[in-house]
Amino acid sequence: MKIILAQPRGFCAGVVRAIEVVERALEKYGAPVYVRHEIVHNRHVVESLKAKGARFVEDLDEVPSGAVTIFSAHGVSRKVENEAKLRSLPTIDATCPLVTKVHNQGRRYVAQGRVLVFIGHAGHPEVEGTLGQIDGEVHLVQKEEDVENLPIATDAPIAYVTQTTLSVDDTRAVIDALQRRFNDVAGPDIRDICYATQNRQTAVRELSRLADVIIVVGARNSSNSNRLREIAEEAGLPSYLVADGSEIKAEWVRDAEVVGVTAGASAPEVLVEDVVQALVRIAPAEVSVLEGPKESVSFRLPAELASRVG
Repeated sequence: MKIILAQPRGFCAGVVRAIEVVERALEKYGAPVYVRHEIVHNRHVVESLKAKGARFVEDLDEVPSGAVTIFSAHGVSRKVENEAKLRSLPTIDATCPLVTKVHNQGRRYVAQGRVLVFIGHAGHPEVEGTLGQIDGEVHLVQKEEDVENLPIATDAPIAYVTQTTLSVDDTRAVIDALQRRFNDVAGPDIRDICYATQNRQTAVRELSRLADVIIVVGARNSSNSNRLREIAEEAGLPSYLVADGSEIKAEWVRDAEVVGVTAGASAPEVLVEDVVQALVRIAPAEVSVLEGPKESVSFRLPAELASRVG
């Protein structure tokens, strides 16, 4: 059996930054620090940070008075920010800079007098945070058919922004539908789409041309991990989303000559290695890495955490 690893895979710069924010906060302020929502969508990461003293909550009323509070990589609404201010909670913002960029783009479009259309998945924390960051008329659409039901006049000036865990390929049909229906449409440059989402999806498409089965390492509640599995399935391959090597089933790969392995943007490399080891226990395997772009993007930490303690 051959195992081919996608390149790139796993952690993106926003996830690396968010995890480091929690670790630096623990180092600087001591345990516990409180994180609103999972810092990133991965159980292994969350459990590792819990062991170091992080406490994860869904509502700020679970945070004791005066406790250091971190906003997750997905971002939060202004309502949450204001609630923290009212309680005088010391906060640190771990929102991915590319998510913040979407917030700023949306505000600019609304300030120009445009009706904003947000392409994203209802209920996702990034979507809820973004909708709560932008004043003015905002409409959420998930698929092409939703465009026809928008209660907006065809001659109204509109603009769109997208959830960062959706790629250019994911949103193309919706954007085309918006441009067909409306006369005046503005949107971000293609270069403003999250680089990590697009790169990982392109890599899994390449991998699908070589493999007989695809294994995606990631969490069930990770939007980008689920999408990677769907892309492999759309290519006609059996594809499975697993949290780690313990979930691998021998029957998935028994007849496979080539197994492709990739990982969502919030899955650490140690879990990829765990999956590879599980596959090697099923059958001896040669492991290689698909050629692909090497990502060098990095994001600055919040100013209050930029220098290490001591």
